[in-house]
Amino acid sequence: MLLKNESQNVEFKESWHDKYLEWVCGFANAHGGTIYIGIDDNGVVVGLSDTKKLLEDIPNKIRNHLGIMAEVNLKEEDTGHYIEIIIPPYDVAVSLRGHYYYRSGSTKTEYTGAALNEFLLKKAGKTWDNAIEPLATLEDIDVPSLNRFITEAEGKGRLPDVSGLSTFQILEKLRLADEKGIKRAAIILFGKDPGKFYPNLTVKLGRFGINDANLRFQENEEGNLVQLLHEVPNQLNRKFLIKPIEFEGLQRIEKGEYPVAALREMLLNALVHRNYMGSMTQIRIYDQKISIWNEGILPEGMSLDALRRQHPSRPRNPIIADVCFKAGYIDSWGRGTIKIIEACQEAGLLDVQMVEEDGGFLVTIFKSGVESGVESGVESGVESDMTTQIIHLLEQGPLSKSQIAQKLGKDKPTRYLNDLMNKLLDSEIVQHTIPDKPHSRLQKYRLVKTSE
Repeated sequence: MLLKNESQNVEFKESWHDKYLEWVCGFANAHGGTIYIGIDDNGVVVGLSDTKKLLEDIPNKIRNHLGIMAEVNLKEEDTGHYIEIIIPPYDVAVSLRGHYYYRSGSTKTEYTGAALNEFLLKKAGKTWDNAIEPLATLEDIDVPSLNRFITEAEGKGRLPDVSGLSTFQILEKLRLADEKGIKRAAIILFGKDPGKFYPNLTVKLGRFGINDANLRFQENEEGNLVQLLHEVPNQLNRKFLIKPIEFEGLQRIEKGEYPVAALREMLLNALVHRNYMGSMTQIRIYDQKISIWNEGILPEGMSLDALRRQHPSRPRNPIIADVCFKAGYIDSWGRGTIKIIEACQEAGLLDVQMVEEDGGFLVTIFKSGVESGVESGVESGVESDMTTQIIHLLEQGPLSKSQIAQKLGKDKPTRYLNDLMNKLLDSEIVQHTIPDKPHSRLQKYRLVKTSE
């Protein structure tokens, strides 16, 4: 019997190993799921021996090591017996020997560092930006930044009446403070020296040539979020972009070297939705493209594909996002990535690249005219960049063409991706996992092993 393919909620294993308790933990911390024991990667039942012992051991090990319950069932097909383990989602954080695992897409990951802190807060029904900063006082609030925000929010009809209120009362109105003190969001948005509390509240800009090895110069911009939203575009104009751009009050936009609407949304998304306990935001400007990376993967249940269509707004920092909405910097409909894509389409540019990379989110847009170089068969910066991304993905293990497309943010393989994969095959950079059946639906690609 051929079962349905593995997915975000389904995992196949040919036999049981205690290491698979990590998969059980990952499903429990995500949306739940089912693990089938005795089925190979293609969904074919290969059968199990000693099922009676497994039916006793597996639920006991799940209960004893994870502290949760799972439904364990014995199933039978013509080719043999297999075991079904149904794991429900849990509202509390589930750990295995002090480690927290999570099912994301079709892979299992372990939460560590800032990601673990964010995960535990979420399971406790809290968000990082809504917590009180115990060391902060009103003296740490930059009043000019707060006044600038109020001025820019006027006329949007979203800001409550703050006339005649003190600084603390305004922060209370914005849900940035209460009787317990000043919240983290207030320091991020309006802090005099937010780096004193959160060292990586910095935007690092680098000007590169054709690749990352060719760094020409760099700058750092520090300050609160309101300051960064204005100073980073100014820094781009002064030193990094050939054609100046105009961010008029962050509202009206003019044409420049890149679609300014796209640059604006990229910067806003990176600053508003980043993990502030992680690394600094990084902007890389190349000869043919510009990319912005921020710490923090996509919200639970959100896919790269969803970013290219209408999707719900699920901000990582809801207090910060709400304040930026009141100022008119962002909307509350999850349209930021759609605006980036539409702005590039209107300018006739190559499709936007959006990927999860190194624990963060990377958005890349390309200059006008780059695509023609690709179509003519000449390897361009775009082709080189996508080749690097594909090689990086295949370093983690074999993938089908559809899986590669999904990880690159596409609904399905494009003609450009098909052509590029054929080039990589011809160049013997990659090879088929089933060489004698190039068109098999089970076909995957893997990197060609080279001798040391």
